[in-house]
Amino acid sequence: MQLRYNFRVTPDAVQRTALAQAFGCARVVFNDGLRLRQQAREAGEKYICDGELSKRVITAAKITESRSWLGEVSAVVLQQALADLNTAYRNFFASISGNRQGRKVASPRYRSRKDYRQAIRFTKNSRFKVLDNGRLRLPKIGDLPVRWSRVLPSDPSSVTIIKDAAGRYFASFVVQTTADEALPPVDSAIGIDLG
Repeated sequence: MQLRYNFRVTPDAVQRTALAQAFGCARVVFNDGLRLRQQAREAGEKYICDGELSKRVITAAKITESRSWLGEVSAVVLQQALADLNTAYRNFFASISGNRQGRKVASPRYRSRKDYRQAIRFTKNSRFKVLDNGRLRLPKIGDLPVRWSRVLPSDPSSVTIIKDAAGRYFASFVVQTTADEALPPVDSAIGIDLG
């Protein structure tokens, strides 16, 4: 079972600038990928596969003068932005075909700079690390101080850095646990009357 653990992080001014740049680059890559797929659909071309989209939006864009700043952030952040776009399309197609339960999902929409919540994700292959001194080391951002409220049950498989509307930053770790590790055992019981 996968669980998510959220902790507050307090980046300094330089790290906040690096995070803002990473948020912006991820947003641009997501929007460029969405724009390419929409243009291909309108032109009657076939659906652009994930590998081709990554080549056009990330690899080829980094060598152009107008998008050379994409090389200043971790490549994993950019790849995860395209993975988010692919998930959005998968959910949309499953929704319109009836394979997805629940409410209908709209087609992916462009991400705005003015969204109240911004997020970037680092996976294991980005080499993020929880240090012995309690800090979180992120590539091209630095060591972020974390306010630990509990211990992680295992090594995290990914971490998402989130900035909310109030300007606070959070690190959300995904860890793999077994079902019996999910909650600590307790001696007391409680009953709730829902009538």
